[in-house]
Amino acid sequence: MRIAYKVEDLVHLVGEGRVEGQPAQLVTSIASLKQAQPGDLAFLSNLKYKADVAASRASIILVPEDYDGHPAEGQAFVRLAKPSLALARICREIERLLWPKPPAGVHPSALIQSGAQVDASAYIGPLCVIESGAQIGAGTVLQAQVYVGREARIGPDCWLMPHTAVMEYCQLGRRVRLHSGVVIGSDGFGYDTNKGLHEKIPQIGRAVIEDDVEIGANTAIDRARFNETRIGEGSKIDNLVQIAHNVVVGKHCLITAQVGISGSTILGDYVVIGGQAGLTGHLHIGSQTMIGAQSGVTHDLEAKSYVRDSPAMPYMIAQKVHVLKSRLPDLFKRVATLEETIGQLGGSGTGSQRKK
Repeated sequence: MRIAYKVEDLVHLVGEGRVEGQPAQLVTSIASLKQAQPGDLAFLSNLKYKADVAASRASIILVPEDYDGHPAEGQAFVRLAKPSLALARICREIERLLWPKPPAGVHPSALIQSGAQVDASAYIGPLCVIESGAQIGAGTVLQAQVYVGREARIGPDCWLMPHTAVMEYCQLGRRVRLHSGVVIGSDGFGYDTNKGLHEKIPQIGRAVIEDDVEIGANTAIDRARFNETRIGEGSKIDNLVQIAHNVVVGKHCLITAQVGISGSTILGDYVVIGGQAGLTGHLHIGSQTMIGAQSGVTHDLEAKSYVRDSPAMPYMIAQKVHVLKSRLPDLFKRVATLEETIGQLGGSGTGSQRKK
């Protein structure tokens, strides 16, 4: 696929922006500031790369409104409040061109069981299986080999990529996006040990995904032991995340890769969790809390907490502990030297007393 954008086209796609300069050619690709060549679009979002702008050969560069440089000849700047967000909006249009929405219809190889309801405007791809009683909403896309279990509900304008599964009785709201390998409603991990044997505890609840949630590849959202596991409106979940039974994730949370959340933990709204963090079960995490990467959270956190490390502690304390840990080898060396010196002084003092 080829693209060709004038600077005015990009401003129109973004919906804002003040143009300075005039590019010598159309934008046909996107590149980083250092790698960009004429015909490329680049952007400055992180001020760490501010020095790269002046040397960049990009035809058009998206820059912050207060950037103090000026474009070279044959180059244009588009000044914006948030260059990264602007680039995302441009890429959204390119994505639409790369992966156009397929026309409504059902592929001949799809299996739709009696009693399932598929809206006429939905697309059901090759080798999909839709069980009895399931419902597929208007404009929803199921790519190849998607499984929808009995009595599951998928709302309008969802997009389920290949090899995703929405298990029995689970529910997706509007505009939910599932990437390849996602499983909604896998069994919660529950066993009761009796006389040395692990007896399975049936998981008879469901998983509910609210509107505008996006879930990354190979993430599993377990069904509840009873009642429901719920992911709140607008939350975004990265690849390889495990969310256990009866967890409740609030609205507009961000959960990055390889996070694990144990059963019955409740997250408030706008919680951010860094990669590889782990949360034990039955916790309450207050709204707008930030949990750093690789943290281990074992206790409740008040709203607007900012923690890191394992066990998790307030961010500034964790920073100090990290600095102190790096000084431990030197500290032990100094203590050993002091012990040796004190030992020598003690030995000489005892000898002196014996001579007297």
